[in-house]
Amino acid sequence: MASASPSQASLLLQKQLKDLCKKPVDGFSAGLVDESNLFEWSVTIIGPPETLYEGGFFNAIMSFPQNYPNSPPTVKFTSEVWHPNVYSDGKVCISILHPPGDDPNGYELASERWSPVHTVESIMLSIISMLSSPNDESPANVEAAKEWRDNRDEFKKKVSRCVRRSQEMA
Repeated sequence: MASASPSQASLLLQKQLKDLCKKPVDGFSAGLVDESNLFEWSVTIIGPPETLYEGGFFNAIMSFPQNYPNSPPTVKFTSEVWHPNVYSDGKVCISILHPPGDDPNGYELASERWSPVHTVESIMLSIISMLSSPNDESPANVEAAKEWRDNRDEFKKKVSRCVRRSQEMA
C-alpha cells in the first residue's frame, strides 16, 4: 500500500469537509479549528435522542495524522463527558480509532480497527453510537464503566451534569 502524502491527506480532508458542508449529517457538525490547518477539526456532537446524553452539545477536537487515511485521527472531547469509553482527559477510545492491524492486546479483531475507508462521517457516527451504547468490556474510564454497571443512578446524575454544562457552553 502506498503511503499517503500530506498533500493527498489534505485533498481528502478538503473533500470530506466540503461534502459535510453540502450535506450535513444529523447528530454532529464539523469545521476547521483554524482555516489554515486541514488537519485539526472542531466537531460538535449533539447528544443522541433517547439516550442519557440527549440535549447535550459536546465539543471535541479531531486531529488527523499527516498520513491520513492510512492512520486514524484522534478525537478528544473538550467538553466534559462521563462515559466508559472516554478517558478522563477527553480522548475517545473506540475500535475504529485504533491503528490498523491486529490488536496487541487481543481484544479487537483487525476488521474492527482503523481502515482507510473510514471518513469523518463514519467516525462521528461511531462516536454517536458509542454514546448511545457504552462498551464496558474494555473501558477507557474504569470508574465510569463500574458506575454504568453497578450504580446506574449515579452514572445518570453525572451524565446529566455534563449535558447541562454542555448546554451552558453552547
